Amino acid sequence: MEQRTGNLKYVYNKLYNMKKNLIAIRDVDEEVLRKFRAKAIEEKLKMGDALTLAMKTWMEKKDKKMTRIKFKLKPFDWGKGTEKTSREIDKLLYGGEG
Repeated sequence: MEQRTGNLKYVYNKLYNMKKNLIAIRDVDEEVLRKFRAKAIEEKLKMGDALTLAMKTWMEKKDKKMTRIKFKLKPFDWGKGTEKTSREIDKLLYGGEG
């Protein structure tokens, strides 16, 4: 009986201390959620795994878009007398010597 009690305590502790993330999200479109759930089932994914994958994909897409925007910005000449403008702005914003 002692062995069984020890095993039950071990199993209880394992189950009790398992990390489970339960999240609640408001304002989710029911139709979109229904289709998402159906797609997750079709792909044999748990909802948590499917949602994690969707969030990672969305963030990567956003990061790529921001990178493209950054590369579209080209330097330009503001004209004579503006050669030190960047240093002057830095001095104004952050103090110290430019």
